[in-house]
Amino acid sequence: MAYSVADLIVDTVEAAGVERVYGIPGDSLNGFTDALREHPRIAWQHVRHEEAAAFAASAEAAMTGGLAVCAGSCGPGNLHLINGLYDAHRSRVPVLAIAAQIPGSMVGTGYFQETHPESVFAECSTYCETITSVEQLPAVLDIALRTAVEERGVSVLVIPGELFLAEIERPARVTRIRAAESVIRPSEEALAIAAAQLNECERVTILAGAGVAGAHDELIALADALQAPIVHALRGKEFVEYDNPFDVGMTGLLGFSSGYRAVEHCDSLVMIGTDFPYPQFLPSNAYVIQLDVRGRQIGRRTRVDLPLVGSARDTLPALTSLIHSGRDSKHLSKSVDHYHRTRAGLDDLVTASDPGDPVHPQYVTRLISDGADADAVFVPDVGSPVVWAARYLEMNGRRRLIGSFSHGSMANALPQAIGVASSCPGRQVVALAGDGGLSMLFGELLTLVQAELPVKVVVYNNSSLNFVELEMKAAGFVNFGTDLTNPDFARVADAIGIRGFRATDSQGLSETVDDFLSHDGPALLDVRTARQELSIPPSISAAQAKGFALYALRTVMSGRGDELVDLAETNLLKRLF
Repeated sequence: MAYSVADLIVDTVEAAGVERVYGIPGDSLNGFTDALREHPRIAWQHVRHEEAAAFAASAEAAMTGGLAVCAGSCGPGNLHLINGLYDAHRSRVPVLAIAAQIPGSMVGTGYFQETHPESVFAECSTYCETITSVEQLPAVLDIALRTAVEERGVSVLVIPGELFLAEIERPARVTRIRAAESVIRPSEEALAIAAAQLNECERVTILAGAGVAGAHDELIALADALQAPIVHALRGKEFVEYDNPFDVGMTGLLGFSSGYRAVEHCDSLVMIGTDFPYPQFLPSNAYVIQLDVRGRQIGRRTRVDLPLVGSARDTLPALTSLIHSGRDSKHLSKSVDHYHRTRAGLDDLVTASDPGDPVHPQYVTRLISDGADADAVFVPDVGSPVVWAARYLEMNGRRRLIGSFSHGSMANALPQAIGVASSCPGRQVVALAGDGGLSMLFGELLTLVQAELPVKVVVYNNSSLNFVELEMKAAGFVNFGTDLTNPDFARVADAIGIRGFRATDSQGLSETVDDFLSHDGPALLDVRTARQELSIPPSISAAQAKGFALYALRTVMSGRGDELVDLAETNLLKRLF
């Protein structure tokens, strides 16, 4: 049998460690999918929407650290990939996207389904090239894979459908492309300058992000030497929070007041492996040291006095060895005490609602956290589920937290859970889905059934785009256009072959959660949650306070004063009595 371009692509990605390709078949992609049929060592993971394919690949790459692959047919097919590819690109995970193209001879003629993917995907990729000849393919394929794994980004190959079938010489040996092991750390001089500054400071705070993955012990050792509280960004939660006596919580729009305070009151801030995006939560007068493995990331969010280029694992031990002992712990003690008070206040909100009343989302999230496996993977939707995940899911060093934390896309939870469950069989995967997010890519519930993926889907069913409503309140707008008319999601799940559970109040919810999590197969838990539950950021600006006042006034004047009563009952009265 003749050896084709598609065969070479499949052999090359297999050598790179790829075990599956996510996508939907299409005529321009047929040559590639047929090659997969002939190479059973790589599975074809059929989804119901190409956006889900890209999200699934992004989550697999985030979980495994290895290359993941998705594919789309020409025109509309590969255009659907773009949102998930943006997520992978901004999360800095290695993904290869195969974007089939119309016949090469027809490009530029306005042919059926013609687009120009090389232009469309340029902004959400680190490498994007169109293959125009058989001779070009081997080198460009290797470059695409190596760029994705070394730069931890998205590579896109645009390939006219007929080229998949073209014959090519079988290589004597397929290149095995994996990320190279390396040591990256600043110079001795730069480390000495950093240590001299930190040794002179009295109040040092560490802000740590996802870049500290694999360096937990090194981070704790530096904090101990500096007597510094550790604040984490959302993507750093899973790597920072556990077994950490220096942890004072998260900062930012979803964070804790204790994290905000520890940053606000420091005289030196050490940012480690974080691209935390909100400058209003960073200090304006502190001396800032930023460590990142990518120099171009440094100084993007705030003024940086000392940039350090290196990995956390390689750099932190060298820096710690230069820190003087006997430091004052007053700043640390105050920050930790503030965190304990803040944490206690958040935990006080974890209460069962009265019979017949909607469930507080904090309560169901804590039940999920307490009942899930010790190595469970949680995937929250963007919006209010992320708030509750950030505050009430407990990390332990074995659990993982995957999400669209940089790109911030709705509907990420279910398709990303598909990628995690596909690549980590036997591991419990829990998608924390908003009702709006779930319904946006509702068809992927069918993927769970078809692929026999035992994902557990929790639906925070408040019949609204809840986080958007909060944003409207903060800006002074009357809620508009955010209502959702939802079905009984549990009955829908049962109808398509997923075990459905439903809870309309807190009565018996603990037992229901246990049954839901222990079900052998895919399951969905539809929970009616309180629509007016507020999630207040750690620092309320004057504009936001004014916005809430305007919202209240405008709501009453528009004849919807009952919303204010519900808001008060949900967030105040029932917490007092």
